[in-house]
Amino acid sequence: MTKKLTWIIWGLSASCLSAPVIASALESALGTNGIDALRLHQAPYNLIGRKIAIGQVEIGRPGMFGWDKAVSKNRAISLAAVFLRNGPAKSNSGVDPHAYNVAGMMVSQDKALPGVAPGARLYSSAVGSTKSMGQPEECLSAQHIALQNGGDVRAINFSFGEPLTRDPRPEATLDGNALLTLCVDWSSRVHDVLYAIAGNQGKGGIPIPTDNFNGINVAFSSRRGGVFNKVDVANLAGANQGVSGRLAGKEFNLDDRRAIGLVAPGNNIPLLNPDGKANKVTGTSFAAPQVTASVALLQEFADRQIRTKQPHWSIDARHHQVMKAVLLNSADKIQDSGDGLLLGMSRTLIDKKNQSWLDSDAYKDPKIPLDAQMGAGHLNVFRAYQQLSSGQWQPSTTVPAIGWDYRTVNAGTSVDYILAKPLKQGSFVAVTLSWDRLVELNDKNKNQQYDVGENFRDRGLNNLDLYLVKANAQNSDAGAVCSSISQIDSIEHIFCPVAAAGNYKIRVQFRQKLNEVTQPYGLAWWSVPIN
Repeated sequence: MTKKLTWIIWGLSASCLSAPVIASALESALGTNGIDALRLHQAPYNLIGRKIAIGQVEIGRPGMFGWDKAVSKNRAISLAAVFLRNGPAKSNSGVDPHAYNVAGMMVSQDKALPGVAPGARLYSSAVGSTKSMGQPEECLSAQHIALQNGGDVRAINFSFGEPLTRDPRPEATLDGNALLTLCVDWSSRVHDVLYAIAGNQGKGGIPIPTDNFNGINVAFSSRRGGVFNKVDVANLAGANQGVSGRLAGKEFNLDDRRAIGLVAPGNNIPLLNPDGKANKVTGTSFAAPQVTASVALLQEFADRQIRTKQPHWSIDARHHQVMKAVLLNSADKIQDSGDGLLLGMSRTLIDKKNQSWLDSDAYKDPKIPLDAQMGAGHLNVFRAYQQLSSGQWQPSTTVPAIGWDYRTVNAGTSVDYILAKPLKQGSFVAVTLSWDRLVELNDKNKNQQYDVGENFRDRGLNNLDLYLVKANAQNSDAGAVCSSISQIDSIEHIFCPVAAAGNYKIRVQFRQKLNEVTQPYGLAWWSVPIN
């Protein structure tokens, strides 16, 4: 890798591998020991991301068959289009093996090494690696990708980042105000796209835009006993792991706001190089695209349900807040023993000190929604499918044990979702609420697009709270069995045991207005009823 590409999050490569080794290694990353995507490729699900557009922004770009000589012998990766920033890509220019590996993780059609969503339409833009390029050009590239496919791109992958040393702000910190971070949060809302961002890795890393609010930052896991169930040691430790003050704001978000949303496999992952040979790669660069491509599988299913006019389905399923809530709420935390009380989770994820989610401050403190290292847990796209397939349920009627919704709540009010069946004693409940920080474009030329030289206005984050309350309780504070009440995060997340069997409801409360009086949100819940 050349010095010009220092902004890209690292990926270690190893020598070429034999086919049986490749197949078994991939089986563990995309199979049941990893994110369980291969099951969705098969009948009866038949989900490979058909007709769903996803995007990729990096310093370089993957080679495109028929356009770039580097991939003339390799047709495994079919791309919808490639660009240089917001224009067409130049043939044989800017092609990068790292970007090709990342693209392969998403859309490879190779039989031995398929991507997570081999049927998806991938649009890829290279920012370019000259010294004059920076956050304005990166924002321009992201916007260009978001506008592809008639403006219908469901998720965009960032397997790169910007170091704070390159940020033009004086004494720059991870306060959410870097241009690229503001751009990601603006584009999330305006283009309704979910950004999956490779999480920061190692001291002096490339943390911008991991201080975003509206996307998902991804850490990476390694195998123990063949199962991806441990946060890899190369991920930067959480703020609660004895980090010195000099790193606060430099490697971690200010105010202890949690950065990581999900963990996905990223250690020793076999992927194809442009020449068609396989190598093994390591890093968050290869975990993030698994989240991006998982959105394509879920969105193919959602579009199928909408097209065939299934009950409890609407285009609300396409919203990035819903995708974020569904992916986080269905993540694996603690392995279920088989009685279903732990929501059928398939593994116990542990952090670098071998502690589980039940040892975390996020589990114990309602003001902390996510674990510093593990986020909401380990990506499991089959469980995400189960979460999504339960359908959309409105608060005007009672709701089933598993479901999701997209709605708005007004300042000073709350929305209640009354669970139709009583919950089982000793079972766990998972509920996730997702909403956006409001970032607006200062659009000098009024063309409704970001142009180099323009900037953004941060209008802040409305404060929403989330409660599980007894069904007959009027007051959230008095009747709350579990709560998530962070004042600084754009996520609230409950994962708690039900102490007593009985009837419950989920409450979304608009606690404090910072910008608009009406706040859209995505909500997902998973509980265990008494049958």
